[in-house]
Amino acid sequence: MPKTKTKAAEVDVEDPQYYFNRELSWLEFNYRVLAEGLDSRTLLLDRLKFLAIFSANLDEFFMVRVAVLKKQVEAKVIKLTSDGRTPEEQLRAIRDRLLPLVQQQDRAFERELRPQLAKQGIILANYVDLSLEQRKHLHNFFEVHIFPVLTPLAVDPSHPFPHISNLSLNLAVLVQDPETKEELFARIKVPKILPRFVVLPEELYNASETEKPTVWMGVPIEQVIGHNLDALFPGMNVQECYPFRLTRNADLTVEEDEADDLLLAIEQELRKKRRLGGSSVRLEIQNSMPASVRSTLMWGLHLGDEDVYESEGLLGLNDLFFFMDLPLPELKEAPWTPAIPLRLQRALNSTETNATFDREEGKSFFHIIRDRDLMVHHPYESFTASVQEFIARSARDRKVLAIKMTLYRTSGDSPIIDSLIEAAENGKQVVALVELKARFDEENNIQWARKLEQAGVHVVYGLVGLKTHTKIVLVVRQEDKQIRRYVHIGTGNYNPKTARLYTDLGLFSCQEELGADLTDLFNFLTGYSRQRSYRKMLVSPVNMRDRITAMIDREIEHCHNGNSGRIVVKMNSLVDKKIIAALYKASQAGVQIDLIIRGICCLRPGIAGLSENIRVISIVGSLLEHSRIFYFHNNGEDEVYIGSADWMPRNLDRRVEAVTPIDDPEIRKDLQEILGVMLADNRQAWELQSDGKYIQRQPESEQQVQNAQQIIREMAAMSSGMK
Repeated sequence: MPKTKTKAAEVDVEDPQYYFNRELSWLEFNYRVLAEGLDSRTLLLDRLKFLAIFSANLDEFFMVRVAVLKKQVEAKVIKLTSDGRTPEEQLRAIRDRLLPLVQQQDRAFERELRPQLAKQGIILANYVDLSLEQRKHLHNFFEVHIFPVLTPLAVDPSHPFPHISNLSLNLAVLVQDPETKEELFARIKVPKILPRFVVLPEELYNASETEKPTVWMGVPIEQVIGHNLDALFPGMNVQECYPFRLTRNADLTVEEDEADDLLLAIEQELRKKRRLGGSSVRLEIQNSMPASVRSTLMWGLHLGDEDVYESEGLLGLNDLFFFMDLPLPELKEAPWTPAIPLRLQRALNSTETNATFDREEGKSFFHIIRDRDLMVHHPYESFTASVQEFIARSARDRKVLAIKMTLYRTSGDSPIIDSLIEAAENGKQVVALVELKARFDEENNIQWARKLEQAGVHVVYGLVGLKTHTKIVLVVRQEDKQIRRYVHIGTGNYNPKTARLYTDLGLFSCQEELGADLTDLFNFLTGYSRQRSYRKMLVSPVNMRDRITAMIDREIEHCHNGNSGRIVVKMNSLVDKKIIAALYKASQAGVQIDLIIRGICCLRPGIAGLSENIRVISIVGSLLEHSRIFYFHNNGEDEVYIGSADWMPRNLDRRVEAVTPIDDPEIRKDLQEILGVMLADNRQAWELQSDGKYIQRQPESEQQVQNAQQIIREMAAMSSGMK
C-alpha cells in the first residue's frame, strides 16, 4: 500500500468523532463471538458453545460495565467518553445494539440449532410435547429429587418482595385462592445445585425418525418444575408460571486506603455481595409473560422498561455448555494435544532432581534455558511440560534458593500451588504475590492464598491502588560459585485450565539483565521501592507508556528521514486515547500500521488524512486470542516485545504490567511469522471499517482457506516432531 503523509495539524486528534465508544466496541466483539455460533461452517456442538460464550460474556458485561454506567446516571455524573457520549447516551446505545443481537441468538437456537440437534439424535424436548409415560417419569423425578429442594415465596402485604440472587433462574407463579378467588403471586428459585437439563432414561427416548438414533433426551428443569407446581401450592389453583432471570451489579467496592487488612476487607465485601447482592441491572423474561407479571417484577426489582430483555425461548443460554460433554466427537472440533518443543523433550527425559549433566541423551531444564532463551506458545505447546514443569522442578531442585511468582488467576487445584507449597516445605524462600482484586476470582484467590500462607509461603496481596496483572516468575539458583536467576515472562495467567483455551506466549530466559529487572520489580511489589528505571523491561505504571510512545515516535522519525516505518501489534484491547493519538500521527507520517485487536478497539481506521495507513483486524476462533505481541521495524533493526499489557489506561496507569524485549533472533523471527499468519487469516478474521462495523473475510474457495489457529497448530506439530 503506498504511503501518504498528511500534516498532523490538519486533523484535530482530540475530536470525539475519531474514537469509537469502548462499550459499543465490546458489543461488536461479542457479536463476532455470536457469529461463530451462527456460522454453518462451525460444527454443531461448537455452535452451541459460542452461543453459550456470548451469553456468559453478556452476563459479565451487565454485572460490571452496565452496572457502572447505571451508577453514574444515578449519581448524575456528567462524564463524557472519548467519543463524546454521556452515561445515559451509552446505555441507550447499548440497548439499541443489543436487542437485535439477543433476538438473533434466540432465533438461531430455537429455530435452527434445536432442530439440527434433534436430527443428530440430541433431543431437548419441551414438556408439553412429552408422552404420558415420559411425564409420569418426570413427575416421579420431581417428587424425589426436585420438590424437597424448592421453596415457594409468596408476595403480598405480609410477605415483602423476596430477594432475587444474581444470575438466578426463577419462576413467577400465579395462583388463585379457590375460596376468595383472589389472584396471588409467588416466586420459586430454580436451585443452581440441580442440573439445568433433566435427562430421560434411554428406555423412554422417542423413537427417532431422523438421520440418527436418539443419543440424549432431556427437558429444561424449569419446565419440569412448572408442570408440577400443584405439589408446592396444595389447595390452590395454579394458573400460570413464567421463567425470569436477574442480573445484578457484581463489582466489588473496597476502600483500599482505609483497609487495615486488604484480604479481610475483600472477604467481608464478598460476604456482603453474596448475602445482599448489588443493585439490579437486567431482567430477562420470555415474551409470553403478561404485562401484569412483568410490572410486578419490575416494581419489586426497581427496574424500568429499558432494563428488560425478552426472549421467545430458553433463558440463560450459557447453560448450553452442558452439551459439549456429550460423547459425540464428530459434532465438535477435535481436541488438540499440545506439542512439546524439541528442546524441552530432552529436559523431560531427565529424572535427576539436580541434573546438571550435558550428555547426548539430554540436558536439564535449567541448562536448556541457560543455553539460549526459549519461547513457548500455549495451547499449541504444552503448558504442563513447560511452565508447570519449570515450577515443579524448581521446587524440588536442591540448588534453587528462591522462587518468586505473581498469581492473578489460577485454578484452586492447580499443580502450581502444590509446587509452591512443596518448595516452601523444602526450605526455599517462596514469595507469591496474589492479586485479591482479580474480578470474579476474588473468593478463589483468598482460599488458596490462605493455603499458601499456612504452608509457609510469603504471600503478598498487591499494592494499594494498583492491580498486579503482570505474569512473571523468578527462580534464584546457586550454581557452582555463582548465583543465577531464571525468569519466565508471559502474556497469560498461570492457570492450567485457561492455558488449554487461551493463546498465550511465555519467555524463559537466564539473561542477567532480565533477572535483575525482575528482582527490582519484585522488590517494588513486596517492599518499599520507588524504582523509576529498568534495564530492559517495560513496566507499568513506571516506564511503559513513555517507552511505547517513544517507539511510535521513532517510527515517525524514520519516515520523516525518508525511510519506511512499520508497526504491527497484537493484543486484546486498544482504548488509550493518548496511544491512539500517537498512532494517528504515525499514520499521517506514512507509518504502515497493522493492529490485530481481538476485543475493544476505539481507534477508527481508514480515515483520509488521519488513519488511512492503519488496518485493524479481529480474530475470533475456537481459541481465545490472548497473547500480546508488539513489533516495531526500527529502520531494519527490528524490535519485538511480548507481555501482559493491553493499550488501555488501566494497563498503562493503574496496573503493574511487564513487557519484555525479545533478543533472540530466532524467536523474533518466530513471532513475526505468527503475526504474518494472523494477518493473512481469511476464515476467522474480521476487518474493522471506518464506521465501526466489522466485515468477516471470506476465502474465494475451500482450497484458499487460511485459518490462523489451524496453521499455527500445524507449525507447532512440525517443530516438535509430531508430524
